Amino acid sequence: MSADRGTSSAGGSSSAGGPSSSGGLSSSGGPSSSSGLSSSGGLPGGFAAVECRGSAGDGLARWLRVRVSWPVAVAALLLFVLSSIRPYAKDRIGIDNAVVVRAARAMLEGGSPYADKRFLYLPGAVFAALPQTLVSERVLFYAVPVVTGVLVAVGAVLALRIFDVRPDSRLGAALMVGIALFLPFHSLVFLGNWTAASVVAFPAALLLARRGRWCAAGAVIGAAIALKPMLVPLLMLFVLARRWRALGWAVAVLAGVSLAAASAMPRPGLFLTRTLPFLLHGQDAYARPYDASWPSVLPRLGVPQHLAFGLAAVAAVAVLYCARLRWRNGGETGARLVECASLLMLAAFVVSRPSFLNYALVVVPSLVASAVVPGTAVRSVWFWMPLVPQLGGVPWPGLESAQRHAFKDIVMFGGLAGVLALVAWRGRNQRRADGVVTVSSENYSLCGAGPVDSADSRPPDPEVR
Repeated sequence: MSADRGTSSAGGSSSAGGPSSSGGLSSSGGPSSSSGLSSSGGLPGGFAAVECRGSAGDGLARWLRVRVSWPVAVAALLLFVLSSIRPYAKDRIGIDNAVVVRAARAMLEGGSPYADKRFLYLPGAVFAALPQTLVSERVLFYAVPVVTGVLVAVGAVLALRIFDVRPDSRLGAALMVGIALFLPFHSLVFLGNWTAASVVAFPAALLLARRGRWCAAGAVIGAAIALKPMLVPLLMLFVLARRWRALGWAVAVLAGVSLAAASAMPRPGLFLTRTLPFLLHGQDAYARPYDASWPSVLPRLGVPQHLAFGLAAVAAVAVLYCARLRWRNGGETGARLVECASLLMLAAFVVSRPSFLNYALVVVPSLVASAVVPGTAVRSVWFWMPLVPQLGGVPWPGLESAQRHAFKDIVMFGGLAGVLALVAWRGRNQRRADGVVTVSSENYSLCGAGPVDSADSRPPDPEVR
């Protein structure tokens, strides 16, 4: 929901609820490492145990976690930095950031930020942009791509930390190189779009939730939405997790920041009377060619507008259903959070107008970081297929122009959603066949057997099924 365009030329550490070195689930009061649970006989009724970390004994995970040598780390970082500053070769960059700065300057001059139809953010963004009004356009020209690149790098590090992966690991180096070659990253640093805030907030909130700090995660999401309402679908994650207090924090922070900012600016009502209708109509002919949502791209392929919207709505509902399935399937906590949250976001990218190229950076780094967990979607070759057309330097005849890039973008968003949805569906069948041990911060529960007292390390009663 912005005026941006998709232009582009070995095992985890043991902790509360984590796996022990012998493969058992170690926790205060959980099954001890010396009595490791096995799917064949360790649990009554042949139930399979799901490791909390999921990578103990997994060769690929161990290989990905190994630290790289310093020359490799420097080379990866250098490639990322060079990719961040590549917009310097252009005459005009930071276009989307300039819209927000212009709105802030308009407010300082006594006008309404929403008099400019290109300013589509909530009132909090105006005040967040005020420091930029103190510096010259020349300084912003050089600073915006660098700051945007730093924010993306911070988001990537936070995504790795969800799975306790070091930034200087093989996976960390590969992730930085991949982002440097990723066309959505090129678009983001060129435009200076405030999607960068969501690129940081998405993994930050999931990392906090992973550590049991759900209220802090809610506050982060609320603050991010107050700047740019991209992470609104993530509020559903709190509903699925039944974390009502965290949801309350998200709504309270969002409402508090927005109302306080609106009360301090002239004519804030223009957001409701002018900006919101403009957004609901999918913006205008200026931005529509860059929109990769189904209601925007399918009519360009000859599909009637109403049918395109109906297909998009059906697809979004199906993806939301798979997000619910993914949450119910349980499994390793980090992978569960990342894949469920990504499905929620991708459902919005499918149906919501606009949906631009750089939005992919919100979910892709966290999904790639989940490669250390067995059974995740990123370990399927089909996950990578929709991303191949987004590699810089790979020519795609007929799709290279900025106006036709949306045809590649819809494949990326739809393909990622399809792969994640399929993995969630298959997990549903596996859960029914084998059963699941779900892990929370305080207890373990064996399917419908009810919680096991965290103060009792005895196995569940065999009669309880």
